[in-house]
Amino acid sequence: MRRNSIITHILNAAIFIILEIAALNMLSHNGAMQNIWFSKGMHAIMGTLWGGTEQIKDYFSLRKVNDALAIENHNLRTRLARYVAEKEDSLMEAGFEEIAGNYRYTPATIMKISRNTQHNYMIIDKGSADGVVTGSGVITGKGAIGVIDAVSSNFSYAISFRNHEMNISARLGKEGAVGPLSWDGHSSSGAILKEIPHHVEFEPGDTVFTSGFSSIFPPDIPLGTTGESKIVNGATYEIQIELLEDFGALRYVTIVENLGKGEMQQLEDKR
Repeated sequence: MRRNSIITHILNAAIFIILEIAALNMLSHNGAMQNIWFSKGMHAIMGTLWGGTEQIKDYFSLRKVNDALAIENHNLRTRLARYVAEKEDSLMEAGFEEIAGNYRYTPATIMKISRNTQHNYMIIDKGSADGVVTGSGVITGKGAIGVIDAVSSNFSYAISFRNHEMNISARLGKEGAVGPLSWDGHSSSGAILKEIPHHVEFEPGDTVFTSGFSSIFPPDIPLGTTGESKIVNGATYEIQIELLEDFGALRYVTIVENLGKGEMQQLEDKR
């Protein structure tokens, strides 16, 4: 019974379609006006269908173009990374170093770094065989990040700036007051600049640089920017500093040695 019902519905639908086609055919041949209306209707329908088809083709074509661009960008990034790595390796293998002023600069790579203690450190892939000596500074283009504390033939152990045992002589701007800069003890990018006289004027966002008064770091290396401050004991400022260097992304560094450090030390020892 059910099967007969389905067949009946199919026959009715077929008859309806045939009658509709016949009616449209009669309408198209029943006078010039009806023929014009019919032609316009068919053209509109065909235009809509053609436009939709073209949009679909454009969509899939655009998707192919985007896929091709993504692959090309990936290939370019890969080639750039390979080029940079090859350049770094060639410098390391050549034992490249540069003397500028009274400082020797040696590029190096961090092999291991700790970040989650109060006494963080770094292991660097340059040692005494590369001319590295204890007391040398470790810097990047965005800050002074450590001091070499021990060396072996091929590696160095450096105390990280994120260590309670370390502070850096820092200056407010390139002409301002000087004070010790140390890690705040908990933030990945926070430090505190102390002993700044309370009469010194500064604004939030001012840049802090290495002072050059230390025998370890050259002057004018940017370290961070000033934030909130408070007066301690009614005499000096303690200023919060936002460091420029991201300690979570460190890899390539420069070891800097003050070539005049020994002579300076001898003068101090004679006094």
